[in-house]
Amino acid sequence: MEGKWLIADRDLNEREGLKWMLKTSSIPVANILSAADYQEFIVLFEKEAPEVVLIELDMISKEDWPAFRDLIQIYEPILLLTSAEATFEKARLAIDLQALDLMIKPFSTVKIKSAYQKASRKLSGKLKPNGPMQSTLYKDITYETLFISQTGFRENYHISAFKAEEIEMNRTLHSFLLEYSFKDLHGIFPLSDMVILLFKESCTTIMEQCRKAMRRWEEDFSDSLAIVVHKGNSSMPLNEKYRQTRKMLDFTYYKGYRQVVEFEYSPKWVYLDPFLTPPEQRNWIDMLTNYELEKIKKCLYDEFLHLETPYPDPGLVRIRLTSILAQIRRFMKTYTLEEDEHFEREYRYIFNSILYDTVLYRTVQNLILFMQKIFQGVEANIRSLKNDPIERGIAYMEANFSNSQLRLEEVAQYVERNPSYFSHLITSTTGSSFTDVLTRIRMKEAKRLLIETNKPINEIAAMAGFQNSNYFSRLFKDLMGSSPREYRKEMKL
Repeated sequence: MEGKWLIADRDLNEREGLKWMLKTSSIPVANILSAADYQEFIVLFEKEAPEVVLIELDMISKEDWPAFRDLIQIYEPILLLTSAEATFEKARLAIDLQALDLMIKPFSTVKIKSAYQKASRKLSGKLKPNGPMQSTLYKDITYETLFISQTGFRENYHISAFKAEEIEMNRTLHSFLLEYSFKDLHGIFPLSDMVILLFKESCTTIMEQCRKAMRRWEEDFSDSLAIVVHKGNSSMPLNEKYRQTRKMLDFTYYKGYRQVVEFEYSPKWVYLDPFLTPPEQRNWIDMLTNYELEKIKKCLYDEFLHLETPYPDPGLVRIRLTSILAQIRRFMKTYTLEEDEHFEREYRYIFNSILYDTVLYRTVQNLILFMQKIFQGVEANIRSLKNDPIERGIAYMEANFSNSQLRLEEVAQYVERNPSYFSHLITSTTGSSFTDVLTRIRMKEAKRLLIETNKPINEIAAMAGFQNSNYFSRLFKDLMGSSPREYRKEMKL
């Protein structure tokens, strides 16, 4: 419902900006008045009796405060307050006046639009002759109808799901959709991560309406939406359409936002092995060891950004990305980068991006940027370790232990030392021979694989750098006191 608004602020730019944002929003407004000081505000307020008042608290003096409070209590307008002071006193005054919202300067565009929407909804409820604002639930449709199959339910509806890219915008999205003028709309159902709309079966303009709503949302809030529309057959239960619609929204992981997708079928996923094979692990170790950033970039692009329908389950893609991140993590540990707070923070950011980011492209880009920083950190560490052949040698062994052909001569050549001299250095420094140090590194990896995966023993032996699985099993029992299978069983109890 349209209403009369009065905006009072001493700053001309802010006053005009607030007025312009209201005028260009989707909120129906009968008239917008403005006041530059408290005296002008009083004159306009008493003359025009606006339904909504947005006023700067700081323009009201202590002497004028009692009269202002009495005026608000008598006329009971919908009250929005602004202030340049984020203090407890201002918050207390807002509570005292029962204000709908208190906005602190400098203003956030999203905050202002959200406050406007709240005021508009409250005004709509006050102006309707039949009492409060219409509920978004209808007699024949409840949340249970969406979530649980209902016997005897005959009505057919088309479902549309709106999802904001920033999940904290979901409440604002719900308010926006309540105010937007849809045709043939039967119900709006806000959920924690999206908003579901039901359109009547006779509606033939759903896609057009959704595209227009998306354009208006982006104009008003500068946030991206993903919208899917289910137009399946009338015999399909409503809750089945709802489940398919939720699943279809998962395709934004590959396609991104700012689009409206229409479908009539249940989307299918293809299987993807979420774990790296031994050759793939070897390839990643080589790329990391040789600092081949361009090759890593191409590998990530080819595998994840050139996917076509039918797509793999996003959950499997996320697991595969964590498998790649595990290789990067081991590379970090080789050069003790995990001990650096900056790199550890960056690592956790990437880990969270893989798990929770809603768009695959963004995750891949973040991973590539992370690798650039990792290589820079490794180069810095290598320069500091240049004169320590033991540290460099052990680091090389930790990066290449899966190579069953790794020998003392290769490591000695890497650190530019004579093999016999390097063998003497490593024994005198660590108290263990080259072979013992390498075996310890390999056994550490084997134990990790036994605990964290269900891979067969022979595959684990090969991944840890042992040529013969029987030799690996005997050696493992000698060192650990139990066979690999027994160790796995004990550790998983």
